[in-house]
Amino acid sequence: MTTTPQVIDLLIDARWIAPVDAPGVLINHAVAVDQGRILAILPSGDAHARFAPNEQISLPDHILIPGLINLHTHAAMSLMRGLADDLPLMDWLQNHIWPAEAAHMSPQFVLDGTRLACAEMLRGGITCFNDMYFFPEAAATAAAEFGMRAMIGITTLEFPTPYASDADDYLNKGLAVREQWLDNPLIGFCLAPHAPYTVADSSFDRILTLSGQLNLPVHCHIHETRHEIDESIRLHHCRPLERLHRLGQLGPGFIGVHAVHLDEADLQLLAATGCNVAHCPTSNLKLASGFSPVARMRQLGINVGLGTDGAASNNRLDLFGEMRLASLLAKGLTGDASALPAAEVLRMATLNAANALGLGREIGSITPGKAADLCAVDLGSLDMRPCFDPLSHLVNVAGRECVSHVWVAGKCCVDHKTLRFKEQNHLESAIALWQNSLEFRRQPKHLP
Repeated sequence: MTTTPQVIDLLIDARWIAPVDAPGVLINHAVAVDQGRILAILPSGDAHARFAPNEQISLPDHILIPGLINLHTHAAMSLMRGLADDLPLMDWLQNHIWPAEAAHMSPQFVLDGTRLACAEMLRGGITCFNDMYFFPEAAATAAAEFGMRAMIGITTLEFPTPYASDADDYLNKGLAVREQWLDNPLIGFCLAPHAPYTVADSSFDRILTLSGQLNLPVHCHIHETRHEIDESIRLHHCRPLERLHRLGQLGPGFIGVHAVHLDEADLQLLAATGCNVAHCPTSNLKLASGFSPVARMRQLGINVGLGTDGAASNNRLDLFGEMRLASLLAKGLTGDASALPAAEVLRMATLNAANALGLGREIGSITPGKAADLCAVDLGSLDMRPCFDPLSHLVNVAGRECVSHVWVAGKCCVDHKTLRFKEQNHLESAIALWQNSLEFRRQPKHLP
């Protein structure tokens, strides 16, 4: 008795598949995709007997991985890439970045900057990003144009910017934007208080209430510099994490960004409350903030994902670079060559980040039933050979230039290294105009 093959949208054959939620890799398997979701993973021969795909993709020298998830970025700051380099954090922020934002910040700035970031991230295998910036409507619009998945931050500060006047204004505007995007399955929102040193107790109280009412994650910079901790002790008589704990902020819905300067009590507090950490190793090094104790966090069971931070402080939105650097730093700092092996660091860039965002049931692994957010990485070039361990190659040899295909919810966004975005020429022109505007403002003012 012959069974008629099931018609599906897409069948992807790959030499290797890294499911992430299961150990190791699958060899010569296929992923069946239908209506934007993963239907099955099975040996290629069985897949061709079972399914009749409308489209078939063959990846003979590739490893197929879940789409990468950027757990922390400021996407629109791509327009300020390289604007102020080789400076410590507070000098960089107060004397260069904030003045540039005050002069140029607008919905169009955020729209074009986020478009630029989406183009870069998609081409590097990133299918989802967790953003913290201003004008969230513009950021959500840009992500939707590219078909990306995004968690848009409802950023909160106490001081005015061109976007909002005070903490309540930031929150009210962000919540209104969230209401407008509730029906878009790829766009979610999180509460994003900038940092303990820029947000008051009363604002954190409101954020806690909103987080509980709306079931939104809280995304906040924490323990990035020694100065931040010293000032917290001077002003609040406790370290920033302890202050947030007293305010009820710490818990499974809290994502602490950077988390560089942690003592053992801080680490135990993060573990006991079930917090998540967004590890941004390149930004931490470039701003000379220090080394996050990620290996110790993993020993304590703290969920750690990877982020790039913004392109103004990185200067790349490149999770392949973050994976390799995170692994090397952990080995070097601990003196343990087995710290953060390739499989673990890939999990940090995928499933761990998804779990931190509350999206672990939807994305982060190649699992039947989940959304088909996928990334194909070509390991077939001469500089990739020989390949004894494709997971090791993925982290230690490959780079984002090896990404050949990217799908978000089953839709192809990068095809044979080509971004599927019709307005690329317009975007390039817009970026050139922004560069001219930013460069003009940076020119030294000469007295007559």
